[in-house]
Amino acid sequence: MIKIDNLTKYFGDNKALDIKELQVEQGSIVGLVGNNGAGKTTMLRLVLDLCQASSGVVLSGGKDVSKSEDWKLYTGSFLDSGYLIEFLTPEEYFNLIGELNHISKEDLQARIAKFTSFMNGEILGKKKLIKNYSAGNKQKIGIVAAMITNPKVLLLDEPFNFLDPSSQMEMLRLLKEMNSEVGTTMILSSHNIELVSEISSRIILLEKGIIKKDITGSASEAIEELRTYFLGK
Repeated sequence: MIKIDNLTKYFGDNKALDIKELQVEQGSIVGLVGNNGAGKTTMLRLVLDLCQASSGVVLSGGKDVSKSEDWKLYTGSFLDSGYLIEFLTPEEYFNLIGELNHISKEDLQARIAKFTSFMNGEILGKKKLIKNYSAGNKQKIGIVAAMITNPKVLLLDEPFNFLDPSSQMEMLRLLKEMNSEVGTTMILSSHNIELVSEISSRIILLEKGIIKKDITGSASEAIEELRTYFLGK
């Protein structure tokens, strides 16, 4: 579904990313882990064509993301609060997402209803602009907006940040459900190795922009391998 070939990104003289080859199969869930500055967000931004690669290519559905916009029709993402239109209410924002993706009002409401437990009565019906919500609730609004389109590809940067344990567990459930029902291919960047290992079928460990480990297997095996790696640093 997503293929990376000889992808590099420099910021001045600093090489932020250098991935020789990476292929993410359709329907898989890939966790992206690493310390601050490892290149996780840079990789996601390149996959989403939000910054220009220094060299190399990212293919989504077989097409270069920097030369085609077809991939945007089936891709959902939330990297940070900069995605949000903060002078709208959550309802207005979700309605806008629905209109842009040609989702009927009835279907949109049914999709939003799936996130009732996740939003925990703290988001809808408050008559508040998005800018006036807490960091955790802004995170929820962005994640819901990325998921209500039922995308074929979903990219999330630190989706568990700012969420309490109950919301994190509900987030895991929703992601697993979408992957099972829609077949969504997911790349999830996270510092939380336990949660991301629990949901991912594959873990990519980045260090200084380079893939250091490509881990498959059970969650417990992945967690143990990651703990050993980071404790040895």
